[in-house]
Amino acid sequence: MLIGELARLTGVSPRALRHYEDQGLLVPVRTTGGYRDYSDDDIVRVAQIRAMIAAGMGTSLIRRYLDCARSGDHGVSLEMCPDLRAELDSLAQRLSARRAEIRQREQQLRRLAQVR
Repeated sequence: MLIGELARLTGVSPRALRHYEDQGLLVPVRTTGGYRDYSDDDIVRVAQIRAMIAAGMGTSLIRRYLDCARSGDHGVSLEMCPDLRAELDSLAQRLSARRAEIRQREQQLRRLAQVR
């Protein structure tokens, strides 16, 4: 299938699909005319990529662990490949620290906004 059809089926823009290819996350074959030709497996792969991005993983991290992604009846999950647990724990810690920073800034804003 061509990029437009994959985009329609996955809800991802052709630009994003090209970005995934540039990052080594998708590897379509090329037709003799030079067009990208995607398989049905790429539909699943795009869903896995989107789920990992939504969880806060960057493309370099996704590239390292994309083979650990599994798709099933309950959506996308990650098989705990070597080193993946440590990466996910590190990501969770960074997110927690960011939430704490946001809470602190909200408190500072409330103090600044108090009428005296």
